[in-house]
Amino acid sequence: MTQEQLEVFLQGLTDRLADAMRADPFDPRVGHQVGIELVAAHIASAEGLGRTIEIIQLRLLHDLGLVADDAEDRLARLLATVATGYARALRDRTLDAQESLRRAAMMARAQAERALRESEARFRHQATHDPLTGLPNRTLFTERLAAAIDRRGRDGQRVGLCFLDLDRFKVVNDTLGHQVGDSLLVSVGRRLHEAVGDHLVARLGGDEFVILVERTTGTEDVVRVAEAALHAVNRPALVDGHELTVSASIGIVERPVAGTTPSDLMRAADSTLHWAKGAGGARWELFDVDRNQQELARYALSAAIPAALERGEFYLDYQPLTSLRDGSVVGAEALVRWRHPELGELRPDRFIGLAEETGLIVPLGGWVLADAAREAEGWPTGGRPRAPFVSVNLAVRQVHGPGLVRQVRDLLEDTGLPPERLQLEITESAMMSTTGEPVRALRTLADAGVRIAIDDFGTGYSNLAYLRDLPVTELKFAGNFVAGLRGSRNDPSSRTDERILASLVSLAHALDLTVTAEGVETAAQAERLRAIGCDAAQGWHFGRPGPSGQILDLLHRERQPTPTVIAAPR
Repeated sequence: MTQEQLEVFLQGLTDRLADAMRADPFDPRVGHQVGIELVAAHIASAEGLGRTIEIIQLRLLHDLGLVADDAEDRLARLLATVATGYARALRDRTLDAQESLRRAAMMARAQAERALRESEARFRHQATHDPLTGLPNRTLFTERLAAAIDRRGRDGQRVGLCFLDLDRFKVVNDTLGHQVGDSLLVSVGRRLHEAVGDHLVARLGGDEFVILVERTTGTEDVVRVAEAALHAVNRPALVDGHELTVSASIGIVERPVAGTTPSDLMRAADSTLHWAKGAGGARWELFDVDRNQQELARYALSAAIPAALERGEFYLDYQPLTSLRDGSVVGAEALVRWRHPELGELRPDRFIGLAEETGLIVPLGGWVLADAAREAEGWPTGGRPRAPFVSVNLAVRQVHGPGLVRQVRDLLEDTGLPPERLQLEITESAMMSTTGEPVRALRTLADAGVRIAIDDFGTGYSNLAYLRDLPVTELKFAGNFVAGLRGSRNDPSSRTDERILASLVSLAHALDLTVTAEGVETAAQAERLRAIGCDAAQGWHFGRPGPSGQILDLLHRERQPTPTVIAAPR
């Protein structure tokens, strides 16, 4: 209250006390009400009560001019009721304040507990669900998968997974931005949920989704889910103003619950997804135990290559390259073998592909190159001015490596092998796709005298005109190109193959290239190749791959005068 409002309020209370003193009969309860109203007006201190009683005692009778015999008695009773009302009101106010505080504390605690529960709940729509798509995340999926498998005693229960990954999703992110990519993931997640919503659809991260199919009756159940998922994803989608069409690859695994674990299922689904990706995408693949065992064996084999190099388990065989003009050995191709301690002798087709996939072909190829050069340096001339060259296959990774020129130069210097006695073979597809620095490296080596040959010619581009711009000295026709010469000369298809080969040989010679035919197995093939002008041949007819000593035997044999022949003994 303002000062003026306070004076008006107190005047009113004083008037009521004065009226009570004059009233007949006398009613002291008015003082009780005055005490209550003083507290209600927040005049609620001990000092306030004392000052009130003091003023009433000193001034009320005097100011009213009351001289009745019972005036002092009335005043005492009135003061008592004022004090009583004041005390009771103050007590009630205190109790009310305490109750209000208690209730406020209870409400605050209830609100805090509710906020805690809501926070915990939010921590849990975050711990178990993907914040982008709203789908269950890896944590919830793993829990559900574990629960689906942990059904001991339920004979015959089966479970299936569809592990889905978008094809070429990185292109969307790289070209249109991550915001569009995220919107696309949201769209894909919604479509999957709509298409197979009866089953748990989870996002594992990135562009990977998984569908849990419980209580299956066989692989057909999971295949139907996978096909529905592919159809849902493949529909064109309008995302942030961009019309996008995407595809997906799916790995399917379905098996009995008994005897499996969540990790086994996920590994199987992941492997199968990679099969689908490797087959071109936009498809599903079904897990196959035998194929998986083969993949595991391949992985184990690739992982063993580095240690095998250190232990000296690799060795080289050599297959002669024979001149079709006089039957002399003009060179030998180095072919790597693996003497595996458990699997026995492994041919290149068992491990070269693995080495190329993993990048281990670089150290392995470097070892082959070095060992072949050291071996060839000791080959005799065989009665000719120059000893045969050694031919070594180079993988694409080796050609594209930055240190190829330095590696070859150092090797030739260390071994003393003349550069013209080293031939580097590169497959046709690798050579035709090689540009820029790799071509310059090959040209540098060719300028230094190293022979460069295209291996398996005829299996790829067969673009002879393109060869004019490449540092190539020799073409090696693929064996399947030569296979047609096995037939009789009267066979129309055989004659056609011969004419094709003759044309290619003629064109190669026009480009100053020598020609070697691979896969020659019969004397008839050798004769027909010689007749069309082919320079050299390689194949079982002239000698199977063998140790370096086999080449030495052939070269020593050439020192003795013999009639000119086309073929050497098998």
